[in-house]
Amino acid sequence: MVKLRAGVIGVGHLGQHHARLYASLPDSALVGVIDEDQGRASVIAQKHGAQVFSDLPDFLKQVEVVSIAVPTSGHYSVTKACLEAGKHVLVEKPIAVLPVEARELVELAKRNRCTLQVGHSERFNPILQLMRSHIQKPVLFECYRLGTYSGRGIDVDVVLDLMIHDLDLVLSFDPGPVEDVRAAGVTVLSSTSDVSNARVQFKSGCVVNLTASRISPKATRQWHVFQGDGCVSIDFQSRQGVIGRRSLESGGKPMVVAEEVQAGDGEPLKLQLESFLHAIRLKSRPIVSGEDGVAALELAHRVLSAMGVSLPHKT
Repeated sequence: MVKLRAGVIGVGHLGQHHARLYASLPDSALVGVIDEDQGRASVIAQKHGAQVFSDLPDFLKQVEVVSIAVPTSGHYSVTKACLEAGKHVLVEKPIAVLPVEARELVELAKRNRCTLQVGHSERFNPILQLMRSHIQKPVLFECYRLGTYSGRGIDVDVVLDLMIHDLDLVLSFDPGPVEDVRAAGVTVLSSTSDVSNARVQFKSGCVVNLTASRISPKATRQWHVFQGDGCVSIDFQSRQGVIGRRSLESGGKPMVVAEEVQAGDGEPLKLQLESFLHAIRLKSRPIVSGEDGVAALELAHRVLSAMGVSLPHKT
């Protein structure tokens, strides 16, 4: 099987790992990288035997598959250029800043018959994959995604930076149409909200409470899910989970029996790229499609609107 010729645009904190994996996966060959920081691009390219490019059109002539890991504000323009050139694209989350931009990218991918996948890598976390089948008809989600301040991702609000992970995951359980969204945010260190809390109610009756922060003393990424027959807890960092099931004691008294589980150490980004390459080969819908990216972004904007944040409209 001929390897797919892959390239990475943006080889910073996250993009460097896309480059590493494309260079090591059996289904791909890392051809080149491109970054505004030429020195950084040279280091990553030399490490993996790839070429450094300074011109995007020249870069696109050499690749079939592209990962885009530039700052969020550049997702739309860079992804558009790649899709117009007929390349298969994995763009890091969120797919774009504005929903109208995201929808345009989805239509462009369809028109040019390109695979478009969005990098919601938490979908590929082994603990979620292990616990997914135990979440059936959830009534209440409690989602906490707290991180320490790194200075990365601050070109957008914490809702688009961090909370969107959990918005995408919740939507992947198909809770139905949204009925109401309430939210609040606080700006502390950046020019946009660094902490946000949201309550999303679906017409199905399912309620989701979400807290996201990028200025917390320590990182926390946890879920607690409640449903008719018990509850499920997930720690996305330690990859540990607890399954609580309703049961009866010998005397007939109701109780919850807890089972602890531990997921394996598979790398979510590797699993994500493998699924992307597989979708390209089969010409199938990616696990996290462009449409999924649009849905998560649209819900994120409803959260931002509830916070009183107004983003510019594309003209």
